Amino acid sequence: MKFFETTLNGAFKIELEKFEDERGFFTRSWDEKKFAELKLDNKIFHCNISFTVKKGTIRGLHFQNEPYSESKLIRCTAGKIFDVIIDLRKNSDTYLQWYSIELSATDYHMLYVPKGFAHGFQTLSDNTEVFYQNSQIHMPDYENGVKWNDKIFDIAWPLIPTLVSKKDQSWKNYE
Repeated sequence: MKFFETTLNGAFKIELEKFEDERGFFTRSWDEKKFAELKLDNKIFHCNISFTVKKGTIRGLHFQNEPYSESKLIRCTAGKIFDVIIDLRKNSDTYLQWYSIELSATDYHMLYVPKGFAHGFQTLSDNTEVFYQNSQIHMPDYENGVKWNDKIFDIAWPLIPTLVSKKDQSWKNYE
């Protein structure tokens, strides 16, 4: 695993190293010790899979409030996504800045999202699957989000949205 810090403090692009031979390849997608060495959250409470049928769908931008704030490790396992994170940590040098990365099933890259960030994505292909590892249990009473098209962030989504859930449309602009 190779870790590259993004333009947002504490967020990392991770490239999986493939060891190939005549059978195919092997790669490690989780290494608790490596995460601890980098002082990244290395606790996993649960893993989730999101499947999205239609290209252009936006999911997010989601986070959980304290004391249930969570880190996430994101990998696209089928299709392709435009993944977006926003630093909502008021004491951070990158507060209110966003970062995007394309993740696909074929690139074997992941995104580490620290606590205090909002996360969302737009599907760039039909039948897209995303695998999440989360450092905190899901607590519906602490669930929160910001509007995907909030002008304060002015995210440059690559496609005209084809579908945004009613819940994601209902998030308020960030204050």
